[in-house]
Amino acid sequence: MRTATYFFIFLNLSLAMFEEPAVYPLPFLVTSLVEVVCLLVFFGRLTHFAKVTLRNVFWKDTKNICIMVAILLSLTDLAIYGVLRMYNVRSVRWSRIVRPIFLINFAESRQIRRAFRSIRNTLPEITYVFLLFMFSLLMFSLMALKLFGERNLQTAEGLPYFKNYLGIVFDLYVLVTTANSPDVMMPAFDFSSWYALFFIAFVIVNTYIFMSLFLAVVYNNYKKHLKVMFGGVNCD
Repeated sequence: MRTATYFFIFLNLSLAMFEEPAVYPLPFLVTSLVEVVCLLVFFGRLTHFAKVTLRNVFWKDTKNICIMVAILLSLTDLAIYGVLRMYNVRSVRWSRIVRPIFLINFAESRQIRRAFRSIRNTLPEITYVFLLFMFSLLMFSLMALKLFGERNLQTAEGLPYFKNYLGIVFDLYVLVTTANSPDVMMPAFDFSSWYALFFIAFVIVNTYIFMSLFLAVVYNNYKKHLKVMFGGVNCD
């Protein structure tokens, strides 16, 4: 039963690769049939669990309620999407976000729930570092708007450079991740090499200081909660 449950959970999660928009698209009828089969298996597993569990215990377990709600939401979304597709109305499969619920809440996934619980307990303690990082990002974005907003600079694609505040926030976030960072800096650098000082300061503060601090806080708090959960076992 455990192997079968994990197989259909994996199959259900893998549907994202084949549903529109997909890496390897398959006809809607194929993916919908596979999803219905997976949901039936999940419902059967839940029914089997209910047969061997006291009724009051079964209905008090939030894991079982989450699975039932996820099955209903998935079937409802699938039916609505199918009807709209018949009338050539474009829509979005919003129920995909509930699929990990099956991985977390089945009784066989005890270790995954422990890890998820540790992550959940860690989140409140990293909020302050995250807020400091966001404050720094917003302040640097405001400075960038004042520095570059009125200089009529353009990107390599000919688009306005650092004209919109929210767009600047997103571009500087891209710079923090070091993904495609030259495209963010070069229009200002081409205008004046002195503007490189702004981006150097931004990278030092946000990428090298805040990201390192954020990673350290996440790691230490996650390790602390995991150690408490396993009864003081060394988690290094």
